[in-house]
Amino acid sequence: MKYYSMLALAVLASAPAFAEDAADKVWTTSAELGAITTSGNTVGTSITGKIDAKQELQQWSNQYIFSAFFKEDEKTDENGDKYTEKSAERFLVSAKAAYKLENEFDKLFVFGSYTDDKFGAYTKYSTVAVGYGTRLYNSEDMSLDTEIGPGYFSGERSTGETGKGFIVRGAGAFKWTISESATFAQTLSVEYGTDNTRTIAETSLQAKVNGSLQMKAAFLVQNDSDVPVGKKSTDTQTSLTLVYSF
Repeated sequence: MKYYSMLALAVLASAPAFAEDAADKVWTTSAELGAITTSGNTVGTSITGKIDAKQELQQWSNQYIFSAFFKEDEKTDENGDKYTEKSAERFLVSAKAAYKLENEFDKLFVFGSYTDDKFGAYTKYSTVAVGYGTRLYNSEDMSLDTEIGPGYFSGERSTGETGKGFIVRGAGAFKWTISESATFAQTLSVEYGTDNTRTIAETSLQAKVNGSLQMKAAFLVQNDSDVPVGKKSTDTQTSLTLVYSF
């Protein structure tokens, strides 16, 4: 339970920190948190959270993301005694700095991410990439942003083996403002390499509850092409969270 408390405190503590910086920097920040507790035949608790901070400066557009997911299940041993077993523990941190070019929406970017997944096919996974990004489609209620460039990845599999090598990273983000109170979003990133190809896609629908609070339903898929024996190549996560934007 200490992990759940730490995540909740991190989400809540981020609000005043970013608000204070907003006096001299332009920030758009969202903090989301969701939890599920089951009882009866199946007893367990899962919690997911995410902080997404975007910073728009005159020449730079930056983004910082922290997300976490935990899950604990209550089980019974041979003697009938109950115990709690952790079945998921994943952290992700990423940062992207994009330099704005003369043409609107054109940017040169530097991207880095680190994932720590205790129960995943890759327990540690790091990526760095550089490249070019632009907006392929833009209208009053829809937009499609894309980026592509070379990079490098380093990962440690659950067996202790390591993998690393050069990659080509492509990413896209589609946003559709359905109405004043509802937004649909689809993101996709593909990191193609000879040692492993990692694909991450998230589909989400966000509905406004009030001025700053939204409800978000999301489906996340992560696939690795090269995984150890006994591990599945695809992980999915379905979540329902409350999102506070400021």
